[in-house]
Amino acid sequence: MAEVKTDKRLRQLSRAELLELLMEQNKENGELRDRLETYGWTEEETEAPSDTELKEELDRTSYRDRFKKTLGSTVGILVVVAALAVLVATFLVPAFQIYGDSMTPTLYEGQVVLSVKNSAFRRGELIAFYYNNKILVKRVIAMPGEWVDIDESGNVYVNGNLVDEPYVSDRALGDCNITLPYQVPENRVFVMGDHRSVSVDSRNTSIGCVAEEQVVGRLVFRIWPLAEMGGV
Repeated sequence: MAEVKTDKRLRQLSRAELLELLMEQNKENGELRDRLETYGWTEEETEAPSDTELKEELDRTSYRDRFKKTLGSTVGILVVVAALAVLVATFLVPAFQIYGDSMTPTLYEGQVVLSVKNSAFRRGELIAFYYNNKILVKRVIAMPGEWVDIDESGNVYVNGNLVDEPYVSDRALGDCNITLPYQVPENRVFVMGDHRSVSVDSRNTSIGCVAEEQVVGRLVFRIWPLAEMGGV
């Protein structure tokens, strides 16, 4: 019965533990030899290993065990960080790549910008919104209930006051088929691109004013290219 218990205990020991036990006993042991052979330890090696050989093998085994644990822990941390990054990018701070030139000179094609997901935006800020399964980026010009007017030279008036637009270098009436002056409907905002002669925006009924539920977020930061990183 004692031999059965000893064999059961040996089966539960790791290779490192077996080596350490063999090193302590430093003598021939049939049970240890048989058990070590299951780990690939040869007959010759178990017959008369020196203390130095046993210590070196024990050190290698311990190193491999530590390496495996460290690698597993590192991989786990990387997976968690990647998952959190995806969640943040999807639900809190979506990133968008700019296509086309309707927002030049503020934003150019190929640039990548971050947005904040909220509806608390003001006149003059940039927003991203859904339109026909696409995401467009435009500038908020007027809020719900306000009156918008644009003259032939492209000057924009809100509630009768000329809007100061230092970000615009190409003033134009553009593609406009709405009746001016125009009152912005409730729960919607009037948006325009900064490149006024080419941008299709709220001046045209094909896009119209943007509803709050269409808004993806407010653009806050440019992250690419690195040389142009900064606020927008």
